[in-house]
Amino acid sequence: MKFHDDSELAALFFGSESSLVERKRSAGDSSAIHRNICAFANDLPASGRAGIIFIGVEDDGTCSEIDVTDELLRNLAQMRSDGSIQPLPTMTVEQKTIGGCEMAVIQVLPAANPPLRFKGRAWIRVGPTVQQASPEEEQRLAERRRAGQRPFDMRPVADASVEDLDVEYVLATYLPNAIAREILDQNERPLSHQLLSLRLLHQHIPVQGALIAFGRDPQYWSPGAYVQFLRIAGSSLTDPIKNSKALTGNLEEVLRRLHELIEINISVSSDVVTRPREVRTPDYPIEALRQLAANAVMHRSYENTNSPCRVYWFDDRIEFQSPGGLYGNVTPLNIHEGVTDYRNPLVAEIMHHLGFAQRFGLGIQLAKASLRDNGNPPPEFLFSPTQVTVVVRGLQ
Repeated sequence: MKFHDDSELAALFFGSESSLVERKRSAGDSSAIHRNICAFANDLPASGRAGIIFIGVEDDGTCSEIDVTDELLRNLAQMRSDGSIQPLPTMTVEQKTIGGCEMAVIQVLPAANPPLRFKGRAWIRVGPTVQQASPEEEQRLAERRRAGQRPFDMRPVADASVEDLDVEYVLATYLPNAIAREILDQNERPLSHQLLSLRLLHQHIPVQGALIAFGRDPQYWSPGAYVQFLRIAGSSLTDPIKNSKALTGNLEEVLRRLHELIEINISVSSDVVTRPREVRTPDYPIEALRQLAANAVMHRSYENTNSPCRVYWFDDRIEFQSPGGLYGNVTPLNIHEGVTDYRNPLVAEIMHHLGFAQRFGLGIQLAKASLRDNGNPPPEFLFSPTQVTVVVRGLQ
């Protein structure tokens, strides 16, 4: 699968709307653009070709003469990672001039792990139209996946079964957040088909990410899927330990308990001398610590290691340690620019639906901004082939 070059784009532009081409006179209807991105990524006809959205073009192919600004291109690019399409699509956004018409062009590659959903609904292309997928069409999309090409968290665990999942928890907590309510109300599919459509099963076998997030005993299937928390009285690991916790359980239990520990360990000081009104300032901003904790769990390696994530809280700093080095397109330089990649796309998706990751690719930027606004130094990053460590220092 590849993106189209300029000559192929021109040929598609001068043709008619089809299962591969959509025209929009402007970017005003963002929901319609999201639906088309989702539908092209699902690629129900299995064409294996990138779908194209020409923005700045009327339905009849004439130019609507929009101003293709950097802001417009950024807004379109952010549709990939704003969290409303799950899992994240693979797409490009570019300014192009074809036949004298300036436009924005979105290219969307077919997804390796369909179905993708926009706000809990799976969308497909039927000829030149976008329609909501039927249960049968979702089943076709789910069956198209190939286990051997999947990320670790989406690989089936041969000796596991649906009985190893806390199905009641999935039904009560996860499905209402992952799938639109009206679809759930109309859903008469068997439970196994529902789990399959959410990528929690592969050919009726639970995948690694499902067992980490919803397993009755997650640490049995992934021994390192927990967080070790230490509160240390001093600045060295050899100093006395004030508190030690091994945060086990399913993914939500681990993250919620970690959030609670973060909150109760933050100290707040009051300034009533230099300011006319009392100002209470925490030694660490809670939002920054939550973002960094979520990043550590989301991007860690679960494969070939039983090491947990670690949060070491010293008197002068906090260290977040995540097993596994940088992944995919991320480098020590571009990580500060918002570039991200997903070692565990299913875990990331589940964290989003459970409310622990609102927008993808912004965790580090949000943490930096929160630390800056609170008066803390910027975070320090330490990279090795087997671990990423983020060091946050208290108010100075």
